[in-house]
Amino acid sequence: MAPALPSVVRSHPRIVSALLWGAVGWMAFLALVQGYALVVDPLVTFGQAVVIAVLVGAVTAGTAYCLEHRVAVWAARRARRETDAHGGDDKSKS
Repeated sequence: MAPALPSVVRSHPRIVSALLWGAVGWMAFLALVQGYALVVDPLVTFGQAVVIAVLVGAVTAGTAYCLEHRVAVWAARRARRETDAHGGDDKSKS
């Protein structure tokens, strides 16, 4: 049996999701900087890369927090339109 989720995760799933997206942005930026340094001379120093990565992660987390609800509503509307376009039988017509 899986362990129960901590109360913070259960009570604030949007915040946890936004922080995870921020971590993805942070790591993606560092991976891109490292890849660039492997192909060409290093673009920034290690310290500068970490500072920029933290800023990228913060912006990513903030953007994810602000847009997550809108994207969910958009996806639900799109799924509802696709179901209606297929006559409501939940079968693919392709």
